[in-house]
Amino acid sequence: MKNLALLSATILATASGLFFGTMQTASALSWNWNYSGTGIAAKGTLTTNDTPNDLGFYLISGITGTRNGEIITGLQPAGTPIPGNEPFNVDNLISLNTQQLTTDGFGYSTSGGNYSSPFFASYLPTPTYLEVFSAPPFIPGFENLGLEDSQLPISFSATIITVPEPTSILSLLILGTLGAPSVLKRYKLSKFTQKKLEKVS
Repeated sequence: MKNLALLSATILATASGLFFGTMQTASALSWNWNYSGTGIAAKGTLTTNDTPNDLGFYLISGITGTRNGEIITGLQPAGTPIPGNEPFNVDNLISLNTQQLTTDGFGYSTSGGNYSSPFFASYLPTPTYLEVFSAPPFIPGFENLGLEDSQLPISFSATIITVPEPTSILSLLILGTLGAPSVLKRYKLSKFTQKKLEKVS
C-alpha cells in the first residue's frame, strides 16, 4: 500500500508540474530585437504578453540589451514620453506584422543616462522606422532637441524566440493523467498475481 501511495503521489506531482509549467510558459513571450542606422547599433530581448490585440500587437513588459555599448537599464512606461521628447507618449507595442512598431513605438533608458525610442513614422511620404535619441541635459519638448540629440532612420527587426507549444505539453498532461489509472490497475493486478502464486507454492 505504501508503494501504491508513493506511485500515486509521483504521478500527481508530475502532472501538476507539467500543468503549472505550461501555465508559466504560456503567460509571456520572449523576443529578439535589433535595429541599426548611421552611428546606431542596438539589440537585445523583449518580454511581452502572449495574446495580441485586435491589430496583432503585443504589449512589451520588459527589455534587456545594449545600445552603442551602453546597457539598457529600463523600459519607458507606456503612456509616457522619454525625457526630451514630450508630448509623444510611447505605447510599448510590437507585432509580427510587416509594420512591427506603431507611430508611438517603445522607449528605454541606458546606463549612460540617455533615452531612446524607436517607432514607425507612417506619416512620412515614404514611411520608415526612426529612432529618437535624447541625452542630458533634458529640455522638455521635442522642438528643443539639442546637438546631443537626434532623430535618424533605422532598420528594425524583431522575432519571437521559439518556445514549447503549450498544447503539446497539455497533451502530455492529459495522456499522463489518463494513463495513471491503467498503471495503478496493472500494479494491483501484479500484486494480486504474486499473492496467488505464493499460495499455490
